[in-house]
Amino acid sequence: MKKIAFFSIVLFTLTFTKLLAQEETIFPKGEISTTDNHTGTVWLKEINSPDTNFDYSIAIATFAPNAKLDWHKHPGGQILLITAGTGYYQEKGKPIQIIKKGDVIKCLPNIEHWHGATQTTDFTYLATTPTQKGKTIWLKRVTDEEYYQINIPATNNKIVEQEIINLSKKKWLLMADKNIDSLNTVFNEKAVFVHMGGSWGKDQEINIIKSGGIWYKQADIQETSVQIIGNTAILLNKIKLTAIVGGNEVVNPFMVTEVYIQQNDNWSLGSLSFTKLMTP
Repeated sequence: MKKIAFFSIVLFTLTFTKLLAQEETIFPKGEISTTDNHTGTVWLKEINSPDTNFDYSIAIATFAPNAKLDWHKHPGGQILLITAGTGYYQEKGKPIQIIKKGDVIKCLPNIEHWHGATQTTDFTYLATTPTQKGKTIWLKRVTDEEYYQINIPATNNKIVEQEIINLSKKKWLLMADKNIDSLNTVFNEKAVFVHMGGSWGKDQEINIIKSGGIWYKQADIQETSVQIIGNTAILLNKIKLTAIVGGNEVVNPFMVTEVYIQQNDNWSLGSLSFTKLMTP
C-alpha cells in the first residue's frame, strides 16, 4: 500500500508540474526533433526565419532530462537565452558549466561546444543565430564519459531541502495564526487539499481556515523527509496535530504529504494530504 500511495503521489506531482509548465509557456513548445544531431528527446520550434531584412534565426529548444546536442559550431556564433530549467554548456577544452534560467550564453563563432539538460532536469532556451556566414556545423556525439564528468552538486539539493522544510514549518504557523494573506502566497492557485472528509481546492481551504471551520491549532512535527524531483519537492511530515473542528478539540497523529512546485524560482504548495496513523 505504501508503494502504491507513493507512486500515486509521484504521478499526481508530475502531471501537476506538467500542467503548470504548459500554462507558463510563452512560445509553442514545437515538435519532437527527428534530426540525427542529438541524443534524448528534444522539442524544437522556429520563432523567426532569416530573410532579406533580418539575417538571423530565432528558435526555442526544450530538452528532456539527459537530452543533449552533439558537439557543433556556428560560423556566425550564437546567443542562448535560458528560459527554464537547468542545463550544461561546454566549450572544447574547457570545463562544463551549469547554466540555469536567466543565464545568457554567448557561443563565439567557430568554437566547438555542446549543450543540453542535466540528468534530472528539463532545460529550455531561446537561440538566436546569424546565418549570413553559414549554417550550424555538426560534429561528433557527446560521449557518456564527457556528459557524466559532472553532477549537480549534492549541496544544492541539501539547500533546497532545507528551504522546503522551512517553508513547511512556516505554513503550519500561518495556518495556526489564520494568516490568510500570507497563505494566499504559500498556496499555489491550483493547490489540492485532501482530508479524511473530502478534497477541495485553494479557495475552499482558505475559507475553511478563515471561518474557523478547521483551526490547525498546533502541529508537532516528529519526522520530516524531502525528495527533490526536478522543480518538484515531495515532503513527508509525521505530526501530531491539535485542531479545532466544529468547535471540538481533537488530537490525531498524521502522515502528511506535501508537494511543492517551483515556478519563477519561488516554491508554492501544490498539494497537502492527510493520512491518519493507527499508532501515535
